[in-house]
Amino acid sequence: MFLPFGKPSRKTCDGVTRRDAIRIGATGLIGGLSLPWLLEMQAKAQTARRAPAQSCIFIFLEGGPSHIDMWDLKPDAPAEVRGPFRPIRTNVTGTMISDQLPLCSQIANKYTILRNHSHSDNGHATGYHYVMTGYRADFPDGNTRMPNNHLFPSIGSIVSRELGPKTTLPPYINMPHIMAGGGPGFYGSEHAPFVIESNPVAADFEVQDLRPLEGMSAARQDRRRRLLADVERLEHTRASQGRARAMSTYYQRARDLISSQEARRAFDIRSEAETVRRTYGYTSLGQSCLLARRLVEAGCRFVGIDHSGWDHHQTIFPSLIKDMLPHTDRAYSALINDLDQRGMLRDTLVVLMGEMGRTPVINGQAGRDHWSMAQTVILAGGGVRAGQVIGATDRRAAAPTADPVSVEDLLRTILGQLGIDSTRTYYTPLGRPVPIVDGGRVIQGLV
Repeated sequence: MFLPFGKPSRKTCDGVTRRDAIRIGATGLIGGLSLPWLLEMQAKAQTARRAPAQSCIFIFLEGGPSHIDMWDLKPDAPAEVRGPFRPIRTNVTGTMISDQLPLCSQIANKYTILRNHSHSDNGHATGYHYVMTGYRADFPDGNTRMPNNHLFPSIGSIVSRELGPKTTLPPYINMPHIMAGGGPGFYGSEHAPFVIESNPVAADFEVQDLRPLEGMSAARQDRRRRLLADVERLEHTRASQGRARAMSTYYQRARDLISSQEARRAFDIRSEAETVRRTYGYTSLGQSCLLARRLVEAGCRFVGIDHSGWDHHQTIFPSLIKDMLPHTDRAYSALINDLDQRGMLRDTLVVLMGEMGRTPVINGQAGRDHWSMAQTVILAGGGVRAGQVIGATDRRAAAPTADPVSVEDLLRTILGQLGIDSTRTYYTPLGRPVPIVDGGRVIQGLV
């Protein structure tokens, strides 16, 4: 079941309205985790073999970041292909990236550039669905539903189901709004993302639903909890299925979070030192990355960051120069350095990608169009062999020269680093078998 809430906030070229944040306490898109289930999953996690990655920060550059202008430049190509940017040396001998990413060039020894990611879905909504689930969308591009994966679970929901929570924090969180393909699919509401409504760069940022109700004493709140529990016991049969059951789990999870000092501390980004906040940059992406670090530090398994604005069909270069690339350069480099300095990078897998790349040839409106046949993915931490460049594209960055990496390959690799058996199969309510990942192989040389 999906409950569409929020108001339109942004659009890509296909006219798809992306929904704003969802009120976590009121909407039912928080993961409804009952306390017994929480304790059971924590016990399972403690006895499981330790995986290379204990958590994942998944930064999604929505709209399609231009690989040829960022990570895979072609300086010898014609002007209409190469664009105005030039490659610069990094701190890894022989590795070059865009001159618009100077901070990232200084930490290339801490991440790996995967240049041969490729698939054949050129749509925003459908491509987002495919990348997040590993399954082709069953709707045409332009779908406005949020989330749009009504059947197949997203990678975050898979992590939620397979690993469960480590602490009182939800295992799966989206910010600064819900990810289009980030829903739980047939896994159900208990594996939906906890969606942060506010933008963490805002001066008044607060996860309001974690704040105790003003003017209500602890004794009164306790009486209300006991009354609700009595009602739920009386309605046990009806509450065991459908919307009633879902709402029961939402209420339980909300109560657990409101009473958790640990959760409130994790979300309190204003407690960070001003120097740290400036290092990440006072941008939506910068402060989302900082908050993601705080959340995985406090025990969140999977944080998905949706950063929009990358759909550049017109005048691509002024936008990249002024906003997109400086913000990404600062935020990503700060996150990787911060995790490394805190000793967290080894256990935290960080993935940076979009649903597609951009066309090699600049169009008549000085932009680049959709191009899913070639895309660069950046991976760091969580057992990834750093300082590498894996794969290559042809002289126009139009297609991999050999061994293209598929969506399924990437998902299988990410889940494997988190200790998840991606060959496992679950059954939909109608009895249809759905493997966690249908095909694919671990990316050779990456881990």
